[in-house]
Amino acid sequence: MKIIIRHVLFVLLFCIAAPSMANELLMVRTQQTFPEAMLTLQSSIREHGYEITRVQRIDVGLTGMGYKTDKYRIVFVGKPKEIQYLVDKYPVLAAYMPPQISIFAEHGETVLVTANPMIYAEMIDDDADKVMFRRWESDVYSVFDDIRAADD
Repeated sequence: MKIIIRHVLFVLLFCIAAPSMANELLMVRTQQTFPEAMLTLQSSIREHGYEITRVQRIDVGLTGMGYKTDKYRIVFVGKPKEIQYLVDKYPVLAAYMPPQISIFAEHGETVLVTANPMIYAEMIDDDADKVMFRRWESDVYSVFDDIRAADD
């Protein structure tokens, strides 16, 4: 139970790093092994027209700090032109871009967690630009549906 609490706290503090209003997380749990889930995630991201800009290993750092953990990665996702546009127009978003999805193995399952993209929409005023975040939200749900469907 302690390791689950540590994972959740770590995801909240490290992966999200969002303002206090950002309390909405999206999560999917799958029976796929970590490598299978990572492959499904990467394929679905690309099928939805996004790029994986970076994958950061977290498990090595956690193990080095004395935590017992299995595979743990943060996948940075986005469309570079959209991210650049948003950061240029709204510098407050720079710290949160590109969006990230945490993926980690836990007790024979794989868990994926991300911040709901609509939390970023709350940080800007332009309704036309908020549409982008609604699309991102829809795409995250669709990617997570792909991961759920891979269990079948």
